Amino acid sequence: MTPPTALVLVVFGRGVHRAGDRYALTPASLARVDAAAAHIAAHEAAFRHAARHGRPPRIVFTGGWSEAGEGAPAPPPGSREADLMWRAARAAGLHRYADLRVENRSRSTLENLVHTAGDGLLAGWQFDAARPLGIVSHAGHLPRIRLLAGRVLGLRGPALLDVPATGGEPPGAAGAERVARLACRLAYLGVGDHAALIRRERAMVAALRRARRWGVVRRAPAGAAAIDHGPDARRRAELGM
Repeated sequence: MTPPTALVLVVFGRGVHRAGDRYALTPASLARVDAAAAHIAAHEAAFRHAARHGRPPRIVFTGGWSEAGEGAPAPPPGSREADLMWRAARAAGLHRYADLRVENRSRSTLENLVHTAGDGLLAGWQFDAARPLGIVSHAGHLPRIRLLAGRVLGLRGPALLDVPATGGEPPGAAGAERVARLACRLAYLGVGDHAALIRRERAMVAALRRARRWGVVRRAPAGAAAIDHGPDARRRAELGM
């Protein structure tokens, strides 16, 4: 039996470097763009057929700039995480196989999904076991994306296809991600409304900040956030998110 092919991908960013006025993707973010490219290369015939005879495949790059939400000035146009991933994807020629879209205002994995859905970037697509939605990230992050996609998109199990990236992750990322996944399971119990989910997330992050100030919760390992200055940076520094 031939495994299903995801013709729609959502690529989750993993931060940017800032050096003066210049912005560049971290190695982990680039690895996720590379994973999307590898998926297309492995299923090139299906992508070409869909582009010529049906609805063109789509790749959504999602990631904004958390520091703007904390009062820092936003980076110049075209320098947010999703914008830089889109640029790297075009440089790799992915626009020849798929419609490339950008969601560049999110601050966390939850908001990645909420804004991707809210902006209509998946509108009109139906996902199931035969036609899954591809989720592109590192292996440690994919289970949390699945958890949140169930809440936000109503997609579970075989309706989602993992497209794992390799390389570029900082030390300690896998452990921090396990903690973040457990926190999400507990924090979002009984919550399904998008706005309520975001309110619950912000309350959870605020509570963790207070706990950290009181010395109840240790900070994440410095290496886990040292190169991550993108949409998940501040929240992942709080809870590996």
